[in-house]
Amino acid sequence: MKKFNKWLFYTRIYLGFSLLSLLAVSVMALVNPQTIMDMVGVQLGNTDALSSIRGVYGGVGITICMSIFYLMIRHPEKGAAFLSIFWGAYAFSRLITLISDGPLGQFGSQWLLIESVMALIGFGFWMVLNFRRRQQKFILNEGL
Repeated sequence: MKKFNKWLFYTRIYLGFSLLSLLAVSVMALVNPQTIMDMVGVQLGNTDALSSIRGVYGGVGITICMSIFYLMIRHPEKGAAFLSIFWGAYAFSRLITLISDGPLGQFGSQWLLIESVMALIGFGFWMVLNFRRRQQKFILNEGL
């Protein structure tokens, strides 16, 4: 019987939480793209705009969710690395806006904090799992 790995368990919770968060936005975008843009006060005035938000936040979001689900089940360490980059890229994009266009509003500032924390959590889980994997390999090689 396999030994329970608490770090793997916590990483899967992090992956699952991220997956459910992104899935909620993706489904919202597929059903009614305007609800996504209402969060930032933008009106979608034509069907091309609606289809673009539906495609990016909905379709691409669902694809990312499927990838996270696969990684959560098969490769949680890689999933943590992926989400660290994913959330970090969102935060980095907001920082670019902050630097080039000026202060963010309440929505942007709140999400900059959330995305930064999520990136750091993912990086932390990746570091711990990667360290433990290398440690196990070292122990196995020492026993030979």
